[in-house]
Amino acid sequence: MQITLLKGKLHMARVTQAELWYDGSCAIDADLVKLAGLREFEQIDIYNVDNGERFTTYVILAKPGSGTISMNGAAARKVQVGDRVIIAAYGQFTASEAENFKPKLVYLGERNKVERTSDTIPVQVA
Repeated sequence: MQITLLKGKLHMARVTQAELWYDGSCAIDADLVKLAGLREFEQIDIYNVDNGERFTTYVILAKPGSGTISMNGAAARKVQVGDRVIIAAYGQFTASEAENFKPKLVYLGERNKVERTSDTIPVQVA
């Protein structure tokens, strides 16, 4: 049996561009892609914290160190420049692989600079 787990995410990335007339995708700073354990052309889900939109697209690379988060093609209609988004990728794992797996979580601040990284999320307290 396979189980789907969060593989990596960019938390609270700020959209820097929205290009309607560009190949559909999400251009992400190549350094952030690597840090979150993502890959070029990998499927990603995007959750727009500002308007509640949720959609699926794929990764293309933007210039390393640029802080770029650009929604392209149809995805450009789901965001406004400046919106905060969560970009998540998932993987399929066997039960034994899942037992010791840790995701790559990247928390971003202003200008999409890395504030911290983690491999766990604290238990939520009511």
